[in-house]
Amino acid sequence: MKKFRILIVDNDDPFRQILKTTLRVSLPTIAIDEAAGGGEALQKVDILLPDLIFMDIRLPGENGLKLTKKIKAIHPNITILILSSYDKPEYREAASQYGADRFLVKTSLNHMELGELVKSYQKL
Repeated sequence: MKKFRILIVDNDDPFRQILKTTLRVSLPTIAIDEAAGGGEALQKVDILLPDLIFMDIRLPGENGLKLTKKIKAIHPNITILILSSYDKPEYREAASQYGADRFLVKTSLNHMELGELVKSYQKL
């Protein structure tokens, strides 16, 4: 059976490390990879075929929304969760329009909820 794989795409290295550590505590058996930007993310998606992507909405160069649309066009079964520091209705709407499966506010994430969220996608 294929190991469940997560890709974290965020240009904020400290945030990536915190998210990765938080996920490892709740889900020690999953594979977690990371990318700091769009180009690196696209390469890793094609090579690793992650099951779930945590995608920052604001990335240098190509933003997370456009990247989500590109990935979903090629790999529609990959679950993409958009991350933002701001809980704005227009961000939520844009995430939905670009094909994201869910919108999450970074400041409201906690490790118990994150673990349960990922487990819910593992069962799909």
